[in-house]
Amino acid sequence: MPLDPQAQAFIQQLEAMGAPPLNTLEPAVAREAMAGLGEMGGAPEPVASIVNRTIPGPLGDIPVRIYTPEGSGPFPIVVYFHGGGWVVGNLETVDPTCTLLANGAGAVVVSVDYRLAPEHKFPAAAVDCYAATRWAAEHASEINGDPERVAVAGDSAGGNLAAVVAAMAREQGTPKLVFQVLFCPVTDYNFETQSYRENGDNYFLTTDMMRWFWGHYLNNDEEGSDWRASPLRLEDLSGLPPAFVVTAEYDPLRDEGEAYAERLREAGNVVTLKRYPGQIHDFVTMSGVMSQGKQAIEDTAALLRQAFGVTATA
Repeated sequence: MPLDPQAQAFIQQLEAMGAPPLNTLEPAVAREAMAGLGEMGGAPEPVASIVNRTIPGPLGDIPVRIYTPEGSGPFPIVVYFHGGGWVVGNLETVDPTCTLLANGAGAVVVSVDYRLAPEHKFPAAAVDCYAATRWAAEHASEINGDPERVAVAGDSAGGNLAAVVAAMAREQGTPKLVFQVLFCPVTDYNFETQSYRENGDNYFLTTDMMRWFWGHYLNNDEEGSDWRASPLRLEDLSGLPPAFVVTAEYDPLRDEGEAYAERLREAGNVVTLKRYPGQIHDFVTMSGVMSQGKQAIEDTAALLRQAFGVTATA
């Protein structure tokens, strides 16, 4: 179908601003340029509490932001990883999204400020995200959470990290995750898919930007074959938590996200795959200006509630 009118308006707004492409900037400058994208999520919803703190990681403290919904708990836990190609993005850019998930799913959301590339290259982000997920499960009582109901979620590169953490948790035997949410995920170091050919220019995320992101994240091309970078290349995908995979019609990452969903399904996992027609990459985190983004979060919340065994009013 044609490009969603709200997505079209967003792209036109970006073009009118005349900002240089992200892939022409130094990472520090790119981070500043992308900081305003958090406003696309709209005003954060009120929640019972928002706490910033640090938790211990294998190579230093990891900042996290913990969102707690109204209610008595203990609540299920969603550990959330922001997008930004492992190079840009922070807790602020997904602040609205995390409040929506906390309220919608009736869950404590732990948003993770993992180390960014190129200062911290692969696999630093994955190491931090797995450590944060283990911490959330092992210290659930400290955050009024239930260690038996832990899920991971993320958008774009954060979707990549959620998929990788789910596989790492299976490999390590802990924590036992009950669900994974992958919004427009990166799943393969590969620019030759049909969706890259169709959507690699003019639809917000470009092929050149993805090459730039990958170039800063990886130490060398060979690491792109490592499943911790490209979860689609993991030989055995069995025994992973149920998944909700969200893709967008005009996203260069569409095909790799859908290929990952299909491989999960073929390996015997429970998978819900939904392609949102007319939409662009990472529309979910722009729910303040895109109604389909809000719908995707509502769809996600419903599936999380089902996985957690909570009611809509919890």
